[in-house]
Amino acid sequence: MKKYHFLILPLVLAYFVGGAASFELIELVETARSQIGRTLIYDPSYRALDYPNGDVPIDRGVCTDVIIRALRMAYNYDLQKYVHEDMKGNFSKYPQLWGLSRPDKNIDHRRVPNLKTFFNRQGWSLPLTRRVSDYQAGDIITCIVPPRLAHIMIVSDKVGRNNTPLVIHNIGSGTQEEDLLFAFEMTGHYRIKGNIPDS
Repeated sequence: MKKYHFLILPLVLAYFVGGAASFELIELVETARSQIGRTLIYDPSYRALDYPNGDVPIDRGVCTDVIIRALRMAYNYDLQKYVHEDMKGNFSKYPQLWGLSRPDKNIDHRRVPNLKTFFNRQGWSLPLTRRVSDYQAGDIITCIVPPRLAHIMIVSDKVGRNNTPLVIHNIGSGTQEEDLLFAFEMTGHYRIKGNIPDS
């Protein structure tokens, strides 16, 4: 039987600006933060990966790798596996931006548009707003970095200017924690809900 991580707000709460984040979602933030100082290079090159639980070397990666690694470390949840399995049965529902005729387990889960589609299909989407109180530690944000780069980041439990939560991401210089939540045009706001199975 699969084990489940229950992400419904527990009795023990970890506080952050404007509300509270569950202990489990704080764990997601902590595993994202643990990549700071380890992932030092932004490297978007295509690589053949192991499957499941494939990864590029920890010293490098792209924005999606921060999310992939955090979910694996926090919950043993393998986005590579779950995105690939969903795309095998629902390929036409995913963006057709790369000229592929079938899923590619080496790269699909490392592309922001595919993660947006997968998160929407899990029912994790939330409204986009400019209200600080609507963003909890552990939320996942997608955005567009000018001119047209799709980007993804995790909301931190630490705050910056005006009590705005920081974000943890890799935008070009390795994994960093920065005050950039509202810096770019947002395209998605997601929060893991209910439960997720161990891979």
